[in-house]
Amino acid sequence: MIKDSTALLYDLFADLLEYPSLTTPLKAGLCYERLQVPQPEAGGLLEGFYNETERRTLEELEELYTTTFDMQPVCYPYVGYQLFGESYKRGAFMAQLNEAYHAFGYSGGLELPDHLSIILRFLGLDVTNRQGDFCQALLNEGLTPALGKMLQAFGAHAKNPYVALLLALQSFLVHNPEKELGHG
Repeated sequence: MIKDSTALLYDLFADLLEYPSLTTPLKAGLCYERLQVPQPEAGGLLEGFYNETERRTLEELEELYTTTFDMQPVCYPYVGYQLFGESYKRGAFMAQLNEAYHAFGYSGGLELPDHLSIILRFLGLDVTNRQGDFCQALLNEGLTPALGKMLQAFGAHAKNPYVALLLALQSFLVHNPEKELGHG
């Protein structure tokens, strides 16, 4: 299946929100380039993250990721946690995600179903999926408010490059990518 422009951006954002690898700077550059024309605001926000991935070593990126999202993190990259904390509602939310994933033949692998990158990849499956009621609710009532909470965790003057990545993702989502990017 050939992915449309929006699906490719969902996948690139998902890649950037996973543990860094040698391809992280390349993917950050690709995401930056793909955002520049249709969404210059999101592209401008992503530029800071891209520049940081270019100037840091892989070890520095891994350490930054770990302190940001994993070990006593600044913020947890789990949508359900951001929305519901560690409550039964998060469990119900993850069960609902798993059910939807199964219906589309999608698997998040070993990662929890509410991880930001897993949800982004699910949303990038195809345009029909993104425009469906479940995905629109997931975007509007799940992903968007969770991103807002994640950004609040950093504080107003955070110098962490992941702030730029999350702000770029937030801008990308808010500015209706389907309408602005088209389907190809």
